[in-house]
Amino acid sequence: MNRLKDKVAIVTGSSSGIGKAIALRFGLEGAKVVVAARRMALCEQTVVQIVKGGGEAWAVQTDVADERQVERLIEETVTRYGRLDILVNNAGVVAGGRLAETSTKSFDEVMNVNLRGTFFCCRAGFKQMKKQGGGIIINMSSVAGVQAWAGTGTYSASKHGIMAITKSLADEGRPHHIKVSAICPGAVADDLVDASPEAILLSEKIDPFDVAEAAVYLATLGKYTVVHQIVIDRLGADW
Repeated sequence: MNRLKDKVAIVTGSSSGIGKAIALRFGLEGAKVVVAARRMALCEQTVVQIVKGGGEAWAVQTDVADERQVERLIEETVTRYGRLDILVNNAGVVAGGRLAETSTKSFDEVMNVNLRGTFFCCRAGFKQMKKQGGGIIINMSSVAGVQAWAGTGTYSASKHGIMAITKSLADEGRPHHIKVSAICPGAVADDLVDASPEAILLSEKIDPFDVAEAAVYLATLGKYTVVHQIVIDRLGADW
């Protein structure tokens, strides 16, 4: 507990799923958590749960596909807390289908949220961290960001793009004490964040709180230690 005491952390897409699990765990570890997602009512629910667990949290409605909203998120966080220590870019959408049957609209929707959204957040967060002399950026990629299969073309392309952004930004961030890493999970029990541990176990999927622990790990490494990527897959998965 308190491994993130007084750290200021933004977690995008934290109204549900992996993002919510990370926000809840960060709250338990003492961080001041900014819960950011499109669905404000669900953001507020996450805030209530964090506060109930003894943490501090604040909700900012944000669509990461809108660069002005992303810039506002960073600005308002810094106005409220004075800095930004950790940025978790988790917001994303999942879409499958064979490439030959994928519409341009569907392709653009995935790219706008997953890739452009991550770019907007990285750009705005990096500028603030550079100003203050350091910080940590964690991008949520996927096993589909290091591999690809039939039916995953669009989603995989967006997640491979996130890996490229992560690697480039990590290189650019070194002189400024900004660490940039990626987490690449497989099939996660996203919809069971508020379920019992037993229910999560029965799903035979990755526990979202295991992914959250990986985020805490990345956020608490020593000053001169960096892990570039963490791949978390389901037991027995063939990839």
